[in-house]
Amino acid sequence: MNSLNYNKTKFFKSYSQIDEIEFQNGIEIGFIGYSNSGKSSAINSLTNQKKLARFSKTPGRTQLINFFEVVPGFRIVDLPGYGYANAPVLIKKKWQKRVYNYLEQRQQLRSLVLLMDIRRPLKKLDQKIIHIAIHHKISMLVLLTKCDKLVINEQKIQFKKVYEELKSLSDSFQIELFSAYKKIGIKKLQLKLNHWYDKYFLN
Repeated sequence: MNSLNYNKTKFFKSYSQIDEIEFQNGIEIGFIGYSNSGKSSAINSLTNQKKLARFSKTPGRTQLINFFEVVPGFRIVDLPGYGYANAPVLIKKKWQKRVYNYLEQRQQLRSLVLLMDIRRPLKKLDQKIIHIAIHHKISMLVLLTKCDKLVINEQKIQFKKVYEELKSLSDSFQIELFSAYKKIGIKKLQLKLNHWYDKYFLN
């Protein structure tokens, strides 16, 4: 298996709509989740770059589809966070439509990293994303983020809950505990991305 140097990942481009994206080469791995799930922190931890994916103390700031290039033709995509409670309803629907359009129409998308706060997993929009992934046969890695907020026994309970729910739907999902703050799960995330790179990009 190839071992990519994620420290060299760089910002590529941003778009507000899928039909604006002019490049059609390569493959993409989408990072997706609620606006407070820790997407930006995960990408920054993965790449060992504090400010690659910008984040704010105010959730819901990622409104664009942001592309980061790991190596030429292999990209990480930071999708708009969904479900931000303080956003107006029409704005929330606009963000969600942007995400759904990308998932359903972008041919370069191969896999998803779904991030869920371990304390509040499998919320309504998470479940919709999971069903879209199953329908379109998109492989998925589920990261239960902020696991450092729970003691070990609580982590096990939440992990089992998510595992059993997803197992009843599909056997193509991998689940991992993750904490950007405590550096938990970063190596497993890198290994999964390496696997997808070998599987989809090199073959």
